[in-house]
Amino acid sequence: MEKSMILLCGIPSEGPIAKVNEALLKLGAQTVIFSQRQFADAELEWSFVNRKPSGYLHLFNCSYSLEDFRGIYTRFMSETELPEMKSASEAMRKHGLNLHDSFYQWLEVTDACVVNRHSTMFSNSSKPYQMQIIRRYGLKIPPTLITNDLEKLKEFKQQHKRIIYKSISGVRSIVKEFQAEDEERLSLIHYCPVQFQALLDGFDVRVHVIGQRTIATKILTTGTDYRYAHQDGGDTDLEAYEIPDSVADACIRLSAALGLHFSGIDLRFTPDGQVYCFEVNPMPGYSYYENNTGQPISQTLAEYLMNA
Repeated sequence: MEKSMILLCGIPSEGPIAKVNEALLKLGAQTVIFSQRQFADAELEWSFVNRKPSGYLHLFNCSYSLEDFRGIYTRFMSETELPEMKSASEAMRKHGLNLHDSFYQWLEVTDACVVNRHSTMFSNSSKPYQMQIIRRYGLKIPPTLITNDLEKLKEFKQQHKRIIYKSISGVRSIVKEFQAEDEERLSLIHYCPVQFQALLDGFDVRVHVIGQRTIATKILTTGTDYRYAHQDGGDTDLEAYEIPDSVADACIRLSAALGLHFSGIDLRFTPDGQVYCFEVNPMPGYSYYENNTGQPISQTLAEYLMNA
């Protein structure tokens, strides 16, 4: 019986790529890895034949027919930030940029299951836009104010007492609670609107959605942003968690609406039984959660890639 051929794109040593590769091999799949850092030894040639994309991926001395890939897991880092790209000659840098561009175009049109297509990543580039979609699919969002008006911010803070601020874009930022020392910098928002939200009591849950399946992780932390609690001498504990069917269904529908086969959805469960959604991550670094809980996220993702 011919093995399923799965293509993995990104940095092979990075946790999410390494773990799904291991899971795929245990399931008997044949994996091919395009390492971005080795772009100098890769070529991608494809075109439309009878209205279908057809071609070959060349890696070192091996060639693979693009039509043989059943599933594709992409976790591309920014190609312009690769050390090898920065130190490359002008000709090799041009090759690397063209190669990535060709990948992004092919991944949009291939018949293979792509987890996830590059175009589906863009909703996370604008948190206000993404929040509008979140609300359409049955999940609440925290009381939010995006403003460069100091008077409106004062009213918002007076109403909610404790508030946090964070990035509006898809660029990772550390969520921080607004403190007295932040008052000194408030004049800066005149030049750029900032997103503020009410600080809600409760605990966080990361829900990984893989197709029609959900794997939820409860997060207990002493910090405002659990990802960085240790930097302030705090603690974060993760454990498997069972979410209500209604919440799981809403997460599945939301992920599908964003065109995502795989997503990480960040929720806050409050003491009064309400569930709020902060954002949807279209390229979740799931290995952090799996390493801390033993939940079978990589195995579930591997099965999805093989069976989609």
